[in-house]
Amino acid sequence: MRVSKAFFLYPFEPDQHVVLRKPHPCGGTAWTILRVGMDVTARCDTCGRLMTLTRRAFEKAVKSIRETEAKP
Repeated sequence: MRVSKAFFLYPFEPDQHVVLRKPHPCGGTAWTILRVGMDVTARCDTCGRLMTLTRRAFEKAVKSIRETEAKP
């Protein structure tokens, strides 16, 4: 009998700020999420470079999520 792993999909949202485990070559670790889907596109807050990762790789790379102010 085959047992499947639990499926967990973290609810990332555009304009959410995250901190990644490994620093970008520019030295920054803070990123802003621009697009969420099967892939996640984020912009480095230090240099502005765009990065696209698969959702699974992005979930593994995230160290923490920064709290943002609630939108009215």
